[in-house]
Amino acid sequence: MTLGVLQLPSVGMSTTKLYHYVRIAHKRGVRVLLMGEYLLNSFFKELQQTPVSMLRELCDHQLGILRDLAATYDMTFVAPLVTVKGGTPFKSIVKVSPRSTAYYQQQVLIDYPHWNEAAFFANPVETLHEPLTFRVDNVRFGILGGYELHFDALWQSIWEKRIDCILLPTASTFESQQRWRELIKMRAFTHNCFVLRANRIGDVKDDGHLWRFYGDSLLANPDGEIESTLGDTEELMVVEIDHAQVMESRRGWKFKEAVEKRRE
Repeated sequence: MTLGVLQLPSVGMSTTKLYHYVRIAHKRGVRVLLMGEYLLNSFFKELQQTPVSMLRELCDHQLGILRDLAATYDMTFVAPLVTVKGGTPFKSIVKVSPRSTAYYQQQVLIDYPHWNEAAFFANPVETLHEPLTFRVDNVRFGILGGYELHFDALWQSIWEKRIDCILLPTASTFESQQRWRELIKMRAFTHNCFVLRANRIGDVKDDGHLWRFYGDSLLANPDGEIESTLGDTEELMVVEIDHAQVMESRRGWKFKEAVEKRRE
């Protein structure tokens, strides 16, 4: 199956780049297109100064665009989007296909002093449940918010669901590139699945500090190897994944089989 990653800075209300890259992706046979965090919206620090009414207007606008593109090009889009309910913002990821729209509210948000999404968004703190999953043809997909990559409890359900490919939108910055690469490779290997990571690019200034998003969108395969990667510029990455490769890796390493033998 052919997948795509759209690596861009924030596009806001503009639709020109989205339509341009989606047309290219369609010509190259992309079935599922993934976007990074804070691509359809401004970065979190900028959102703190944005009226909720504008966030709602942008959400409605971007959803309309994605639904139009999905129907026109018979493509499925997975994109982080700030949704608004009851006058409060939620950090969400939308899955828009030609026939339906599904929402995943990120379950674990960053809550560090310098980057406190948990204090801004209204996402509930509750018992963790399985991520959003869906199927296209014979490939099972799962969706995680970037920060959720770190939490074993969420990966347990991915294991149980026998997910073939995790779609991981991120907004990684500072000097974290190597750490993210190693963690992604480890998760792909121990769960014998593909991990497709979309990171954003661009700079954001906040109180004199520069947040630089470095790109490095990538595909890790079920053996924990990076197959494709992007640099730090605006790009579209097109990759191929195969359910048969997932099954071959699982049969070879037998991680799940080893656990199943030891269940009570």
